Amino acid sequence: MNSVLYSSHEGILTIKLNRPKYINAFNIQMRDDLYEVLKFFRDDNESDIAIICGEGSKGFCSGADITEFGTAPSQVVARSVRESRDLWGLFLEIEKPIIASVHGYVIGSGVEISLLCDIRISSSDASFSMPEISLGFLPAAAGTQTLPKFIGLNNTLDLILTRKVLSAKDALSIGLVDRVVDVESLESESLALAKNIKNMNQHLIRAAKKSVSISDDVPLEKGILLEKRIFQRFQSRI
Repeated sequence: MNSVLYSSHEGILTIKLNRPKYINAFNIQMRDDLYEVLKFFRDDNESDIAIICGEGSKGFCSGADITEFGTAPSQVVARSVRESRDLWGLFLEIEKPIIASVHGYVIGSGVEISLLCDIRISSSDASFSMPEISLGFLPAAAGTQTLPKFIGLNNTLDLILTRKVLSAKDALSIGLVDRVVDVESLESESLALAKNIKNMNQHLIRAAKKSVSISDDVPLEKGILLEKRIFQRFQSRI
């Protein structure tokens, strides 16, 4: 799994996108490797929280590797592979918290990966963009669905339709990231955040994540009832 590295220490799994020569452009191999690492994280009893970051100084992820576009034997084969390795669905089914620790270029798929995480911490040098339309295709890694939830419809359309580039400060102001730190502090701040969450009761952490995650999908009255059921179920594990 050379395109994705991972290591575990004291219950914290660090996942690193590892194509620094290409600013961690997201290719088929990276998709498959990340899928396997996330499956490991989901099932690993020793890891309570994960940090996803990018190798190299230039950026977290420069988006999809467009050199691979059209290389599948057929659209049927490509669709079958995507369905059998539903990376985006796997992100959503993991009950444990995931932190996105981003820096430098955060483009296309890089933005979309970060939005599938639970907390986004950015270095002050980061820049965010969604240039897919200008390259001849549509955002296809859940961005059209996740972006409006975080930054609203107007900001989403502005970002996707105009090739707008956001600074870390701008991203923070509209809710695309949750925290901005100095470049040299990103790794230590991300680790400190993970340790803080790791030191809490993990059953309650997962219950809270699950309860919050359903809030966009159900009416308030039903959500309150589901919240009670979730906490009753997790409370029995404490």
